[in-house]
Amino acid sequence: MISNLVGLGLYSVSEASSLTGISPQSIRRWLYGYDSVSNHYEPLWQPQTLGCESEGLGFHDLLEIRFVDTFREYGVSLQAIRMASLSAKELFESPYPFTCRNFRTDGHSIFAKVYEATGEEKLIELTKKQYVMREVISPSLYAGIEFQEDIAVKWYPIARKKSVVLNPKISFGKPVIEEFGVPTSALYEAFRVEEDKKFVARIYGVSVGAVSDAIEFEERLAA
Repeated sequence: MISNLVGLGLYSVSEASSLTGISPQSIRRWLYGYDSVSNHYEPLWQPQTLGCESEGLGFHDLLEIRFVDTFREYGVSLQAIRMASLSAKELFESPYPFTCRNFRTDGHSIFAKVYEATGEEKLIELTKKQYVMREVISPSLYAGIEFQEDIAVKWYPIARKKSVVLNPKISFGKPVIEEFGVPTSALYEAFRVEEDKKFVARIYGVSVGAVSDAIEFEERLAA
């Protein structure tokens, strides 16, 4: 099972919640479906870690839920998001369409198609006013994401400081200091014990700045 996850990234629901600021309840509903009094609602998509013994997300799942959360904050229904996802999958030939770089430009036409099918009022601004769509999906959601051939391959969660990275090919996608490949959690825990940045830097073979960046990042997660 572990070999099947190499290169996909692996995050618990709790870890995904800390990294994205999205509630665990929402993440589970979107990725695993849920039941209401009278209906069963299917997941928005199949998670990359489907088949694992426990709940979990892959790297692309982690990025996709950030888009879903933003659309929900804007008032877009899960039905409309589901339809937009299916349309984008077909158009981009990608199982994770929201994080496909082409969605930045074609997302507008995709939601226009969904609006025509649903008549959902919350989609009017997205479909009628191009600048609103750019405001919703572009600045923060794509900031820090690195692409190769339109596919997201890395995420720098602090875009202004590209020291911490989530790369599914390194440490199962957990946050690491990119220059050294050392998990931020390891540096932070060592600092909590030793209370000496220089000593931690020396034992891990990293710079003092790397230790400082790890501390800043982990404390931000815990806040």
